[in-house]
Amino acid sequence: MSNQEHTDDEAVYVISIASQLSGMHPQTLRQYDRMGLVSPGRASGRGRRYSLLDIASLRNIQRLVGEGINLAGIKKIMELESAIASMAVEVAKLRTEVDALIEANPPKSLVLKDRQTIVVYKEER
Repeated sequence: MSNQEHTDDEAVYVISIASQLSGMHPQTLRQYDRMGLVSPGRASGRGRRYSLLDIASLRNIQRLVGEGINLAGIKKIMELESAIASMAVEVAKLRTEVDALIEANPPKSLVLKDRQTIVVYKEER
């Protein structure tokens, strides 16, 4: 990978640029880092380096603050969103495994039937 190519989670922006990109004051970014809302990478001199994913998180935080949610609530929302994303990845992996196992060893007791349309009539009195 050349110096010009970066992935979304690479820390490439100093705090002043991240501040401009997120529309937040640098001190706000430092506060969010201390609170654990955003965890930017660190340069060798300990300076914060923000990735595109960090910038997206900062914008999401800004949106949630604008909706009236306090920072503790935002932290919990972000934790839950992260947990859901992790579980979705795990479910997708398991689904792939199950599909491969079923394809390799089709169960003999499982017979696929054609879908039937069921019509329910309202009983009139």
